[in-house]
Amino acid sequence: MPNTPKEKSVLADVSLKRRDLIIATAQIAAGTMAAAVIGGGEVFAQSTQKKKETLMQTKAFVYTEVQISVPFEDAPWQKINEAIKQQPGFINKTWFSGVNNNSLGGFYAFDSIENAQKFVTGYFPMEAAGFGAAHNTRIFDASLVKEASLGLNSPHFGGTPTGKPGAFVYTEVQVNVPFQETPWRERNPTLKATPGLVAKTWLSGLHTNTLGGVDAFDSLENAQKFALETFPKTAKKMNASFYTRVFDANRTEAASRDMNSPFYI
Repeated sequence: MPNTPKEKSVLADVSLKRRDLIIATAQIAAGTMAAAVIGGGEVFAQSTQKKKETLMQTKAFVYTEVQISVPFEDAPWQKINEAIKQQPGFINKTWFSGVNNNSLGGFYAFDSIENAQKFVTGYFPMEAAGFGAAHNTRIFDASLVKEASLGLNSPHFGGTPTGKPGAFVYTEVQVNVPFQETPWRERNPTLKATPGLVAKTWLSGLHTNTLGGVDAFDSLENAQKFALETFPKTAKKMNASFYTRVFDANRTEAASRDMNSPFYI
């Protein structure tokens, strides 16, 4: 215990300096932490902005489905993802896993029709052959459907879905109608009111002018209702044959995120 006034003064001075040091250290730490949080937010914002800017480069879509039955958790999607990322012009992919049949497929965005064509004539046939299976591919001109798709929250052009996808529906109608001649402005309000629809990307077939779409739904139940009940009525009004597929989005979320699927930006 300090006894003299001088000893007490020295101890008080030391305590004061120690207190000042603790306060200064805390302030520095707080400032560093705040900077880290702000910096992290800026990095995330920049990353999101960059992804959206990349979406603006989308000029073609590709749909694929392999005639195979593989539970998605058993599919070598990590290996496939790495190979696809190396393909010229590739932008993103949303994986598809078929309801009831476990087929494998996906919906891809490319920066040009030429690169999409290279993909479906070069890489993809080899991938499907590796499974010993036949496959189906389609190419669509993305530049024709941008405005119509944005009207239905399409994330493929930077739109924001109204919710997280629980299922996807692929549709294609066997007609030959240039997209600019379709009544999509009249159709969009009706489609927007479809129960459970969170986003739609319109499709216009390259060389064929077929009409279709990739529709994201909040649940498998709503997706199946659309594919089995609603869409057939639309095709009947057009007096045309049609093609529909339903996919479980929950199975493929991790694999799709790894491929920068715009549904998960």
